[in-house]
Amino acid sequence: MTAPIPADLPDIPAIPGMAANASAALVPVVPADAVVPRVRRPLVAVFRLLVALTAAGAITIDLLLGSPPRVLSHFTILAGGLVAVVFTATAWRAWAARRPLRPSVTAGTLLYIVGAGLVHHLLLADDTSPYSMTGQTGALTGWQALTNQLLHTVVPVAVVLDWFLLTRPGPLRLSNAATWLVLPSAYLAFILLRGAVLPADAPGRYPYPFLDVARHGYLDVLGNATVLGLACYGLGLLLVALDRVRPGPRHRRRPENRISSPATSGLK
Repeated sequence: MTAPIPADLPDIPAIPGMAANASAALVPVVPADAVVPRVRRPLVAVFRLLVALTAAGAITIDLLLGSPPRVLSHFTILAGGLVAVVFTATAWRAWAARRPLRPSVTAGTLLYIVGAGLVHHLLLADDTSPYSMTGQTGALTGWQALTNQLLHTVVPVAVVLDWFLLTRPGPLRLSNAATWLVLPSAYLAFILLRGAVLPADAPGRYPYPFLDVARHGYLDVLGNATVLGLACYGLGLLLVALDRVRPGPRHRRRPENRISSPATSGLK
């Protein structure tokens, strides 16, 4: 005669060296793409490639028409080159259904090109501005007028439209606004060092009037740079705030990287 089976079986001792959640580790793991297929976005890729080619083409024409060292000293050229590189990468990723670039990269690119456009229209191209360059260069014509409009108006507007309509929201952090100041700060240091090294009569020694140390002195130039830096920081904070309220699949839930089984899902 056998002994009766107890109603409650005692806990089985844990096997040494085996984790308590070993059963979860036995669940097969597969890439997320095997569960949710990636989506190609050919129209988005074409639009972004056109933006990249427009920025690259305008920069190339400026380099052919002017002195390359002088052209490359402008922040607009730096921002436009960044647009060309970033939008080429995002176009390829949209075409190949790859994961998008980090939100801080795309938003930072937007900040730089829009900031360059605002400085141009509000300070450099405005006759009432104390830092207007219209009297120095005169009215631009031909290819120079075209590239000026492309880099300061067309490309910034296209980048804004892409960010608002075609780019998935962040998440962006408040710390990103401070991180984005690294590039403008490095540019300022380069321009001041370049101006100190070049001869006093060198053309385009300082690319912008508000950075002209020979005319305003270091104290005023640093004051101008501080004001522009604070404006850039404020614009960065605005981008972070807009990223949190603009529509889009912001909190999209990622698919689980595992295949459930009856044993793990509770099915019988």
